[in-house]
Amino acid sequence: MPDIKILTEAELRRVVALDADAVECVENAFKLLATRDVVMPPILSFHVAEHNGEVDVKTAYVPGIESFAIKMSPGYFDNPKLGLPSVGGLMIVFAARTGMVDAIHLDNGYLTDIRTAAAGAVAAKWLSRPNSQIAGILGSGTQARLQLQALTLVRDIKEAIIWGRDPDKARQCADDSRQKLGIDVRTGTIDDVMAAADVIVTTTPSRIPLIRGSQLRPGQHVTAIGSDADYKTELAPDVIPAASRYICDSLAQCRRQGELRPAIAAGTVAANTDFAELGQVIAGRETGRGSDNEITVCDLTGTGVQDTAIAAFAFERALRFGAGIMISS
Repeated sequence: MPDIKILTEAELRRVVALDADAVECVENAFKLLATRDVVMPPILSFHVAEHNGEVDVKTAYVPGIESFAIKMSPGYFDNPKLGLPSVGGLMIVFAARTGMVDAIHLDNGYLTDIRTAAAGAVAAKWLSRPNSQIAGILGSGTQARLQLQALTLVRDIKEAIIWGRDPDKARQCADDSRQKLGIDVRTGTIDDVMAAADVIVTTTPSRIPLIRGSQLRPGQHVTAIGSDADYKTELAPDVIPAASRYICDSLAQCRRQGELRPAIAAGTVAANTDFAELGQVIAGRETGRGSDNEITVCDLTGTGVQDTAIAAFAFERALRFGAGIMISS
């Protein structure tokens, strides 16, 4: 039997970073989703309400990528009170040709963080105004920091405003981001964010809407990444109708658990409305932003295609740099 490469989080952090290569990897995954015969089963997801947790299992076979991954990702949002991270998990990488296990990424959610942030960069690259300079971030955790960093890879971001439910955490997030990125970062209210920002990214596990349609301004772009389960929402039901263009990562998935779900439930969007997917925009099959005055919204629920792409990318990097250990199966 073939040997299996085992990679710890520390080793994966050494070979995979949030950089232009990671963004390109995820951008290509979106394009392949739109142009190739991808096999992407629905997410296996369940809620552990007793412990404020959830578990997602995602996968996809993508022609053109030599491996595919199955990712198991638990999120337990009270864990920080116990001194534990809120997100963990691992990815198993299989050879697409033989089905043999190539690698096990013990990443504790690190690769998910990278691919999610990279997806935010891809959305901003294709949908925000090219001259966007002010970023707004809702949330103050790991993904808030990474999303702001990702925006700086595709836009000339000069300042940012961060909102968080916990003011102390929001200030710390702002301080950390200011030091890391070398740009002006301050905290403010959601109204402050919406009044000033060119690009807004929502990164929270909120169960109540944070942004209303009346807060949108011409030329803005909003990427919503927090609603990845059918009990979460960050955008009020009037946001999608108020936007010039709504783009999603997977239309079927967003109807089930993205921001499209509550809009359909509220009757502000018809259930059978057809919307473009981000990969179709990248492939030139659908239109993204049409003018500087348009308001664009991108709904990112996280897809198995992204997980397969980043897992295969990490495996290739590990082979190149000799990271990890090999075990006999």
